[in-house]
Amino acid sequence: MPWLLVDNSNTRTKFALADATGILESRAWLPTPDISPESLATALKGFEFEGTLLCSVVPEKARILRDFLSAHGPVHPLSYQSDTGLLIDYPHPAQIGADRLANAIGVAARYGVPAIVIDFGTAVTFDVVSTGPAYSGGVIAPGLGAMQDYLGKRTALLPRIEIDEPRAAIGKSTIEAMQAGAVYGYRGLVREILFRLRAEMSGEPVIVATGGDAALIAQGLPEIQYVDPDLTLEGIRLAALKNIH
Repeated sequence: MPWLLVDNSNTRTKFALADATGILESRAWLPTPDISPESLATALKGFEFEGTLLCSVVPEKARILRDFLSAHGPVHPLSYQSDTGLLIDYPHPAQIGADRLANAIGVAARYGVPAIVIDFGTAVTFDVVSTGPAYSGGVIAPGLGAMQDYLGKRTALLPRIEIDEPRAAIGKSTIEAMQAGAVYGYRGLVREILFRLRAEMSGEPVIVATGGDAALIAQGLPEIQYVDPDLTLEGIRLAALKNIH
């Protein structure tokens, strides 16, 4: 019987069944603020599994998930204390987010090391995996959506916009100007952080992007070699192999 993988992030919570061979087709998701025993019962109706690997960065929702899913078998919360196959080169390992560990596990297995994972979510995180493989730290910056929301909420005349590829750098409307600022500005942020990280690393890293805005931002950044939407789930699956018994 397969395991349930749970990626509980700030915005969305993804569920997928998996086994030793890979991630299976059975998937579901919920907006993280909506997680409750009732919504979980609906979202996971028909899912059969023998244990859960829970990757959570939302403690309040993690408790609800753990209580609900424990009826279906053991629930293992991913943390630095889990068997990850990684060394930890980080002075305060309890501060490492579970999603960042999952990305590090996934990139080491799929692409090798050294590596940098860029996860475009509510925040954008850059995680460095050095030879070892070892989780070595990284960078946290505001996500593209957070920057977009800030302008819409904190200015009187600027609207909330949908992020899309700009037609040109010189915007011919407020919306076009905001799209150019968001997308081109964000690529500049990513490029500079990558430049700084690579300068401090030993060896040339493979650079992999994942998360909701990864495809849009990566198409203008040749530094990013791969876009892998399932990288976090794959890291969670590999952790399940080692930690669900």
